[in-house]
Amino acid sequence: MSFRTSTQYVEDVSPGSGALPPRAWYASCDAMSLSLNGGWRFRLSDTADAEDDSFATPGYDAGGWAEVSVPGHWVLQGHGSPVYTNHLYPFPVDPPRVPTENPTGDHLRLFDLPGDWPADGGAVLRFDGVESCARVWLNGTDLGEFKGSRLPHEFAVGHLLRPGGNVLAVRVHQWSAGSYLEDQDQWWLPGIFRDVTLLHRPAGGVLDFFVHASYDHTAGAGTLRVDSDVAGRVTVPELGIDVATGEPVTVPVEPWSAETPRLYDGVLATEGERVPLRVGFRTVELSDGLIKVNGRPVLFKGVNRHEWHPERGRALDLATMREDVLLMKRHNINAVRTSHYPPHPAFLGLCDELGLWVIDECDLETHGFTEQGWRDNPVDDDRWTPALLDRAARMVERDKNHPSVVIWSLGNEAGTGRGLTAMAGWIRGRDPSRPLHYEGDPGCRDTDVYSRMYAGHAEVERIGRRLDGGTHKRRQLPLILCEYGHAMGNGPGGLADYQRLFETHERLQGGFVWEWIDHGIAHPELGYAYGGDFGEELHDGNFVCDGLLFPDRRPSPGLTEYKKVIEPVGISGDGTDGTVRVTNKHDFADLSALAFTWSYEVEGEAADSGTLAVPALAPGASADLELPEPPPGAPAGEALWTVRAVLAADTPWAPKGHVVAWGQIPAAERRTPHVTATARPVAGDGVITLGPGVFDARTGALRAVGDVAVSGLRLDVWRATTDNDDGADWQSDLRHGPLWRKLGLHRMRHRLDAVEMGADALTVRTRVAAAARETGLSTVYRWTSDGDRLRLTVGTVPEGDWTVPLPRLGIRFGLPAVDGVEWYGGGPGEAYPDTRTASVVGRWRSTVEGLQTPYVRPQENGARIDVRWAELGGLRVEGEPAFWLTARRWTTEQLDAAAHRTDLVPGDTVWVNLDHGQHGIGSQSCGPAPLPRYHLRAEPAEFSFVFSAPATP
Repeated sequence: MSFRTSTQYVEDVSPGSGALPPRAWYASCDAMSLSLNGGWRFRLSDTADAEDDSFATPGYDAGGWAEVSVPGHWVLQGHGSPVYTNHLYPFPVDPPRVPTENPTGDHLRLFDLPGDWPADGGAVLRFDGVESCARVWLNGTDLGEFKGSRLPHEFAVGHLLRPGGNVLAVRVHQWSAGSYLEDQDQWWLPGIFRDVTLLHRPAGGVLDFFVHASYDHTAGAGTLRVDSDVAGRVTVPELGIDVATGEPVTVPVEPWSAETPRLYDGVLATEGERVPLRVGFRTVELSDGLIKVNGRPVLFKGVNRHEWHPERGRALDLATMREDVLLMKRHNINAVRTSHYPPHPAFLGLCDELGLWVIDECDLETHGFTEQGWRDNPVDDDRWTPALLDRAARMVERDKNHPSVVIWSLGNEAGTGRGLTAMAGWIRGRDPSRPLHYEGDPGCRDTDVYSRMYAGHAEVERIGRRLDGGTHKRRQLPLILCEYGHAMGNGPGGLADYQRLFETHERLQGGFVWEWIDHGIAHPELGYAYGGDFGEELHDGNFVCDGLLFPDRRPSPGLTEYKKVIEPVGISGDGTDGTVRVTNKHDFADLSALAFTWSYEVEGEAADSGTLAVPALAPGASADLELPEPPPGAPAGEALWTVRAVLAADTPWAPKGHVVAWGQIPAAERRTPHVTATARPVAGDGVITLGPGVFDARTGALRAVGDVAVSGLRLDVWRATTDNDDGADWQSDLRHGPLWRKLGLHRMRHRLDAVEMGADALTVRTRVAAAARETGLSTVYRWTSDGDRLRLTVGTVPEGDWTVPLPRLGIRFGLPAVDGVEWYGGGPGEAYPDTRTASVVGRWRSTVEGLQTPYVRPQENGARIDVRWAELGGLRVEGEPAFWLTARRWTTEQLDAAAHRTDLVPGDTVWVNLDHGQHGIGSQSCGPAPLPRYHLRAEPAEFSFVFSAPATP
């Protein structure tokens, strides 16, 4: 047998050759399968044709080769390096040509058939995902080659199998013509990264089948018809169904929805095989200008989900996929857009089972062509249309039987053109039961929904009011924000403001936050690596870390905020009439699955608690319910009712008692701290003493409160800029982070103008400003005391022409030997002006380390909002009004300079910020800046703190 090297297929625009037609993905009841996952022999070459094909010959000695795990990416297993770009192609744009330097991995797997493997000879070899182009041999026979990295490909191999010593050879090229169609915002990671499976195909077995399971909401009946390439019978015992394939049957059923994911187990039986069915009855339609499921409009509370694991990349196991779905459900997320490719098929099975709406997106993005005005874009080049149609067919055929898939998406950021129109036409002809989505079609020529990315709040409201322009067709369609709320670093801000718009205007059918998880790669020195950490000549930095989960799947504060913003039960009240309003925000479910509790809390401590009887309100309904009388004997102080909606029983996705929604209602107002200025400042021995306070007599700087040493107390206006402060270079909107640096707010100087001792006060006058700028802040610190407590009143007046808001406004000082922190105010996690919805007023405790939020790229983090008082390091601080609290073992300047978490080295001093104000967060790392009402304007301000050092009991 002779072998030759031929790599012309790598640059062929066709989808490949030799693969079987696409079909539904399923696991047979009867037919055997053999997983070929595991350790494979591996050889890496620098070019596509560096080696001949002799390695595919049975008997080839690969003993000297390395070993890699399949599923896996070779660049995450010590062979080469990953590359991250957002949209720029990391190779010259010359379609369909690719560089000669084309890393190519030869993979070898030897396997024996199980002893009971049927001898009838029918079998297929299935690859569920290979990036980006593969050629396959079995026992020396060339099976063909394929492109379409995140799509399945099968080959008929029954006639080639042997009982033992089978040799499976796969040559994988990192770059190919297919790479031009896969320019998604993610790491470029070559390899066999999904399952490889040998499937026995019995004579008379199932080939392909299509489950049609619609629901008539007026009659409460479902109609089932299963079309099959091979005739057989369909049984659903629970419904008493036993019909021939192709024959419809209508019976009373409970419908499937993301809130009530009712599935019926069935079987499709042909002469040679039985296949399990999981049938969910539901009807999706565009009606009255809205997307409706089972006759009702739906509100998508979604996320965009890339497949990611910090060590295995896109090679996910079932447990990780399940963890994702459980986390989504527990955080009130009801929808997933599979950005920007079909996921592992098992993920969709979990969505069916646990209940998530899915926009299933085709493996298509050509974003890099925007750099040349979309010239030569494959989507508008007829030569590429067969490849586009192949990708559409492989998605639809594989996933068509999942009730969770309610919308097909043609792809992402691929411009417009004839290829997309051809894809839309094919999908509509094959499956008219689902609407079509594609964001890059502004006229909605090929789509059934108006989709936008990162539209600002004002524009979204105009669209909701139907005041937008566009084509007549577009104005009749619902809007979905397929991407919004860019979750990069600290943020996203403004989610609650978007949600209010979604809930106000029926045309706005929700959106999908970008994105689910940070794509940080576990790194021994950096913690988590991002773009540029592997020496890439072209990269987009930490733009790949823009998720609601940290790489290790810990929820970020952004996910906690999103859970609260989209909670399916509204709990509200103003405390004036002793009632609480409960609103059911579900689309389908009543409140019978929830139990409600109340707690009466004084100064953050529960004085009493109980249950609240709430009727099983229908979707959209509200009820005003009486709260109990405040408990007799409750201590005096600020009081709040906290009402929670929790699961009344265990569910498949969370245990009994899991908090679904909550609300807080004021019962008694806070008493602000009062200090009567009775103590006199006394000077002597280089210091000034005022009550418990000790000050430097020359500078007026506070040195101690009682026995607690204090250093460096002064006005602070700087924060380590967030990704959203800095924005993106390509944005034309005003970006505050760069402007703050231009104005020098990160290098403010403090000029001492006067230290004045009065009869009952110590006053320090300063001016805070940056070199080279006339703008500054006239700042006065006024200290008074009643003998036991020390009160600081800070007054600031802007000077000069301030054209930008401040990052923060407050004071910063250092404390030694702080470990635990206790506070009464918002918690347990961080919050900022436009990310504060999830902040619960209570009494909280933490370590200093626990106050930090571990963003992959360090930045401003960890502020606790609405703090009434805090105790740390023996010092007690009370605020008038409430304040933001931040405490760190490094300075803001050190935080600002750090590129990775490992750059932050704890010091001996804990730096504490007590902030009167913080600038909003927004979403400008890719979306809009903070709304104007969240700007911290440079205007006259006055705020006070009361310090004391209570004796340790």
